[in-house]
Amino acid sequence: MTVAPEIAMEAAHPYFPLGVPLPAYIANEFNGPQLVGVFATGASVILGAAFLIINRVRPTLAKTETLTALWFVLCGFIHFFFEGYFAYNYHQMPSRMDIFGQLWKEYALSDSRYLTQDSFVVTMEAVTALFWGPLSFLCAGFIVTSHPMRYPLQLIISLGQFYGDVLYYATCTFTAMVDKIHFCRPEDFYYWAYYVLCNAFWIVIPGMLMISSVKHTGRAFAQVQKAEKANKGK
Repeated sequence: MTVAPEIAMEAAHPYFPLGVPLPAYIANEFNGPQLVGVFATGASVILGAAFLIINRVRPTLAKTETLTALWFVLCGFIHFFFEGYFAYNYHQMPSRMDIFGQLWKEYALSDSRYLTQDSFVVTMEAVTALFWGPLSFLCAGFIVTSHPMRYPLQLIISLGQFYGDVLYYATCTFTAMVDKIHFCRPEDFYYWAYYVLCNAFWIVIPGMLMISSVKHTGRAFAQVQKAEKANKGK
């Protein structure tokens, strides 16, 4: 019995579009729930350790400020280490079998561009790792120490995250609507849980932080202008 070429290519790996070439592909050893559990456990350990450090350094820090600092700590680890791993190993992702490699291959079920050396994804992740990763750690420190540059830096990072995520959604949507090429498997779970939900955090939270940054910056300038007018009137 002869197997149709497209069926054979589909069976070689689970990624879409069907038959997309993935040289040296090796299937994951861990399944989806196991990998999600590993990621959640790692994030919990990072947040727990960061919370203890923040609470020791600045026990009187407001809860909202603590949560914001924790957000940037988590962003720093994800951007610099996890996304940095991808940017460094993008050319061999289909064959990577360490835990980060398997996590990326699991996520790629919602976006196979992460396994095909897609120019936008690679450059976007490289910029994210090199800039928003280290700056996120710095911003967390600024929040804890009440540094005057906290809000300008928070605005820059959040705008970069927001803009990158918008472009990420836009390029994938454009290809699906115009070129009729879908990078996500047809199951709703991969689309809504991985592609939509996992990336929506970097739309919603940075959006809120940008609004907060603009408000605080506006108040600061208003106070400076008020003080300058008062001095001139003397």
